[in-house]
Amino acid sequence: MDNCNKNIPSELHNKICGVIFGQAIGDALGLGAEFMSHKEVLKYYPQGLTLYNQIIQDYHRKRWKQGDWTDDTDMMLCIANAIIADKDIYLNSIAQNFKKWFNGSPMGIGRHTYNVLAISDYTDNPTKAAEIVWKLSGKKSAANGGIMRTSVVGLWKQNVSFYAEEVCRLTHTDSRCIGSCVILSELIHHFVWNGYELNFETIQEIARKFDERIVPYLLLAKRSDDIQGLALDDEMTMGYTLKTLSAAIWCLYHTESFQEGLLAVVNAGGDADTNAAVACSLLGAKYGFNSISPYYVDNLRRKNLLDKVTDDLLDILCQDIQIVC
Repeated sequence: MDNCNKNIPSELHNKICGVIFGQAIGDALGLGAEFMSHKEVLKYYPQGLTLYNQIIQDYHRKRWKQGDWTDDTDMMLCIANAIIADKDIYLNSIAQNFKKWFNGSPMGIGRHTYNVLAISDYTDNPTKAAEIVWKLSGKKSAANGGIMRTSVVGLWKQNVSFYAEEVCRLTHTDSRCIGSCVILSELIHHFVWNGYELNFETIQEIARKFDERIVPYLLLAKRSDDIQGLALDDEMTMGYTLKTLSAAIWCLYHTESFQEGLLAVVNAGGDADTNAAVACSLLGAKYGFNSISPYYVDNLRRKNLLDKVTDDLLDILCQDIQIVC
């Protein structure tokens, strides 16, 4: 990727590309361990899952080609393409893209998101539709379908917390989901635009603003030396937004490279594609596109689509920057 094709600082280009490609790579490799326990991951990948072409072709995974991403990145691209079309963040445009994607019979869509987007008049009042589904769950549904797509919101230059909250509400109402999206988006935003990492105290402050139940998962992630301490493969909680958030936070404090974080999360099992999509979007913001092994980029299916989306986003995000790299 030639940074000097862009009239923007090369490091900014590096970080923005890192977020978009990081998400897709985590999603694509994570599919190979999705819904597996850690023991099953070891059974099917005795030397560890590290390459797309290792991904077993069982009933679940054979629906995708090796190296392709799933609904996590599809929905992130729904947001990205709305931003590109509008040169701004308009919730109605994003909701319409979600519905159009849903009507195309998407693969891998989560139950909560499915129930929201299946409402016939969803686009008339998407936040109301999401609230109805949440209330029907007894106000207990806090799935990770919001956080899995929020990375691109973190690339916006202002009002990131506001937009992360509102985009989350298009399908997920629970305060744990909203807080998760805001935390991840703000972490990404600060790496990309401010060049520094939010301190842990600030992350906890954001969590408490939305839901005190987020804090124990942050603390567990920071204090656990081994990713197995997060129990990401627990069958009862593997699709929980706070489990996915904890995987990303764990990588922030316990890994020293993009690839180390990618492989740790993928091989932990559980909702591995979503966990790795989220963690690797954050690691992409921290370490940049140039830190990612060319193998993971070059062997992504639909890589050219990501190239175009990234370039179009860069044109919008950096239109007022006049520094030539």
